[in-house]
Amino acid sequence: MPNAAASASFNLMKLFRFLALPLASLVTLSAVSCGKEPDPAQVEISVGRLLEQGHFSRMKLDEKISKTFLKNYLEGLDYNRLYFTQKDVDGFNAKYGSTLSNDVLLGNTEPPFTIFSTYKKRVEDRIAKNKALLEKQKFDFTSDRTVQINRQKAAWPKDEAEADQLWRDRIEGELLQEALSKHALNPPVKTLTKRYDQVLRYLREQTKDDMMKGFLSILAQTYDPHSEYMSRSELENFQISMRLGLKGIGAVLRSVDGYAKITELVPGGPAAKDARLKVGDRVAAVAQGEKEFVDAVDMKLDKVVEMIRGKEDTIVRLQVIPANAADTSVRKIIEIKREAIKLKEQEAKAEIIERIGPDGTPIRLGWIVLPSFYADMEQSGAAGAKSTTKDVLALMNRLKQENVQGIVMDLRRNGGGSLEESVNLTGLFIKKGPVVQSKDQNGNQHVSKDRDPTISWDGPLVVCTNRLSASASEIFAAAIQDYGRGLVVGDTSTFGKGTVQTMLEIGRIMPFLGSGKNEAGALKLTIQKFYRIAGGSTQLRGVESDIRLPSIFDQAEIGESALKGPLPYDTVPPADFEKWERPLFKTELSARSAARVTADPEFGYITEDLAAAKKRQAENKVSLNEKARRAEIEQDKVRKEARTAARAKLKQPEANVYTVTLENVSKPELKLVTAEKAEKKPAEDTAKPDANDENEDAELEAEGDLKAAGRDTIKHETLNVLNDLIGLSRAPKPATASTAK
Repeated sequence: MPNAAASASFNLMKLFRFLALPLASLVTLSAVSCGKEPDPAQVEISVGRLLEQGHFSRMKLDEKISKTFLKNYLEGLDYNRLYFTQKDVDGFNAKYGSTLSNDVLLGNTEPPFTIFSTYKKRVEDRIAKNKALLEKQKFDFTSDRTVQINRQKAAWPKDEAEADQLWRDRIEGELLQEALSKHALNPPVKTLTKRYDQVLRYLREQTKDDMMKGFLSILAQTYDPHSEYMSRSELENFQISMRLGLKGIGAVLRSVDGYAKITELVPGGPAAKDARLKVGDRVAAVAQGEKEFVDAVDMKLDKVVEMIRGKEDTIVRLQVIPANAADTSVRKIIEIKREAIKLKEQEAKAEIIERIGPDGTPIRLGWIVLPSFYADMEQSGAAGAKSTTKDVLALMNRLKQENVQGIVMDLRRNGGGSLEESVNLTGLFIKKGPVVQSKDQNGNQHVSKDRDPTISWDGPLVVCTNRLSASASEIFAAAIQDYGRGLVVGDTSTFGKGTVQTMLEIGRIMPFLGSGKNEAGALKLTIQKFYRIAGGSTQLRGVESDIRLPSIFDQAEIGESALKGPLPYDTVPPADFEKWERPLFKTELSARSAARVTADPEFGYITEDLAAAKKRQAENKVSLNEKARRAEIEQDKVRKEARTAARAKLKQPEANVYTVTLENVSKPELKLVTAEKAEKKPAEDTAKPDANDENEDAELEAEGDLKAAGRDTIKHETLNVLNDLIGLSRAPKPATASTAK
């Protein structure tokens, strides 16, 4: 079951337009500017006014918004409805329900501070009760009771007595979960106690700025799910994710037991090249150059990160506790010079796959993985600026040089990015023409066009998507589909995000807030909706696949429609465009793929897993009976062993796979990897959108089973579809070609 204690945490620049799902925060160390701290009241007023005046919906901060905002804020704090009681909620509604919007516009910061203070008190009191229960209560796990997993749609506990019973069941469930774990590090009671201590530490670290950040973010998300207020550090991390570059030491940290712990070293970064800092090391103190060390134990993670950040070619000294140190008093001092770092793992990459073609002879297929539509907005047009289109073109030219007969663009889990890059990338595959339409809050429409008549790839093309392909990915996939330029293969549809955001740095828009830099944070604001050139929107509906493949991600709980307050679907008149003249043989290809999917046991497993996941979500409960839980675990073990035995009897398809990266794209020799290594880890190592616990669990389970299969089943069948498309495109046109859809 999901960790109940986790519910205690908050689950005009250049006016560039971008489209992206929220990315997981990149806590990588880089330089930011510091200046005068802005007044929270003025930031609150500015965010409120910008939302009223600039958001696509043009909604006023009125009483209706006020009530929805308060509801969303309370649920944002206590998303599983476990700490507040109905009495608390009624009191907040009576005091703030009709006035919270006015408080925002007047710069009254009392409501968020009072509500958060009450929340903190409720959590502290609850944890004290839970710890007392752990000390005196013994559980034998023999009852026939169950505990509800996800309480987001449940009623608030009516009083403390009901909350006590809810928590008793949850504690029993968490203790049983830990008792059943094969990888438990500590006894169950100790694990839960430690978990509660971590929650308290998090709460007590929260500053007034943190409270306002959470409050204003939920205000923005009350307008739509993709508007968001970002703090200074979050803005910088967003910019890093877009330009795939930073200046720092190249380390990723997370907070563990009061220490900033090294969880990853960026390949090629200063820390990785220095080789003294190790994953697992804990930062105890930080010093700038020859200055004195500042203690970092029990310091908020973002404060530690800010101390390690700095300008290029400057020195930072870290006092760390080695990962292998038995005694925490052991320290070592590491001096590192900050450098510019490229995040190569998030760059486009490709593979050349040699397999048997439709006529029985060897054929080469190209597979391009695009994690996001990245772009360096600050240096747009400069020779060294990062560009998705430039990188994909370099990879594609090498694939052409290697005589690939067809190309797949893999956009699975690509959450979006730069609107301009999605338009430019589409232009590599079509003659000049419209790519996407957009409409602003005043109803003004704009058509973004590819104006370059040249085509970089005119051969067979397939776009592989899933429910996590969003925004800019959907623009690209929709344009390819509307032009009839290629096939879309994957889940029933993509995510369904059809809105455009701009990033407004508050300090630049409202100069009275400070130096004009980014100390006041930024508002990511939805200013437009985008539409396909055929006239429909991808909002809510996404891009439907021409050929659907079973996938564990293909669930209603994943996508725009599952978010709070999405903007509605609508249409605009179609643009004038010329369709691609070659047939795609959709009917024939769909029939062939369906036959293979039916015969492929891996797709049968996916269908079984999807049905099981839907059943679990519908039931939304777990047994508190140890015997029953162990029986379920044993049943699952038997199922997995049966699959492993069946897979061992199957002959894996033979293929040679060559990797192509931006580092080796110009080298004469490419690296040959085995099919097993190439497909063991699916080509989906992208920045993924935020997901709830249930979706993350399903994702991990699906990927775990995929690794056990020894191949990426979706990728394998997509290549089969491309193979068939190549064969049909070569053959003389059949009499029914004109009816191909």
